[in-house]
Amino acid sequence: MKKFLAIVIAGLLALGAVGCANNSGSSSSVTSTAPETSAAAGNQLPVLKVAASPAPHAEILASVKDAMAAEGFDLQVVEYTDYIMPNNAVFNGEMDANYFQHQPYLTDFNQKNKTDLVAAVAIHFEPLGIYPGKTATLDALKDGATIVVPNDPTNEARALNLLAAQGIITLKDGVGLAATVKDITANPKNVKITEVEAAQVPMALPDHDFGVINGNYAVGTELADTILVSEDPASEAAQTFANIVAVKPGKENDAAVQALVKVLTSEETRKFITEKYGVSVVPVF
Repeated sequence: MKKFLAIVIAGLLALGAVGCANNSGSSSSVTSTAPETSAAAGNQLPVLKVAASPAPHAEILASVKDAMAAEGFDLQVVEYTDYIMPNNAVFNGEMDANYFQHQPYLTDFNQKNKTDLVAAVAIHFEPLGIYPGKTATLDALKDGATIVVPNDPTNEARALNLLAAQGIITLKDGVGLAATVKDITANPKNVKITEVEAAQVPMALPDHDFGVINGNYAVGTELADTILVSEDPASEAAQTFANIVAVKPGKENDAAVQALVKVLTSEETRKFITEKYGVSVVPVF
């Protein structure tokens, strides 16, 4: 009897361990084996695994799942909540591709981590926008108004260029996407610029007259519909910071990846992005 009970308990513990492993959160990944197939409508379709940030990337991918099946592939999306694991997962072969980053981030990641991932296609741009806090419109901008902006070099430069485009400040000629507050040459309204982490700008907004917020932080919140003005889709920032699908070198020519490029750059996907996200997410194809 003691031996029987020991066997039963051991079996239950093993089942419990499997359950925990399968519920380890959105940042967990599943090792991909090739060739891999999945049953869909009675057929075995080759699987394409793509790592993605939850919004808008995973949502955009989910919208093309049926189109991918029509192309002959089972698109499986694995959500990640950090910016390191998706690139490592592709480089290690656990994922076939990822969709969460722009080219400057990928270039920096490759240099720092000795990886060589490449872009297969650029899909969308998440423009920075000016949002109202204590002041409702830019026309009501008062002398000494406070504006909160992201503090990281890339997004702060974009924020300052957006403010300059509205005539709120003037920047030194030629600084472009390297601009900092030290490059402000004119500030007719004497606005005070507060620099905080990009993710914290929405929370700081109620204490300031305006805030410059990344599109991905506005998506899915009540802020999205209050945007006053955003970066021009034809701007240098839009061309530079378009979000891409990244793969290992040579993988961009694979049939499954080419099918993904096709459906992601279709008119149906353009319509989905435009209708769902408005000015917060802009197609670049």
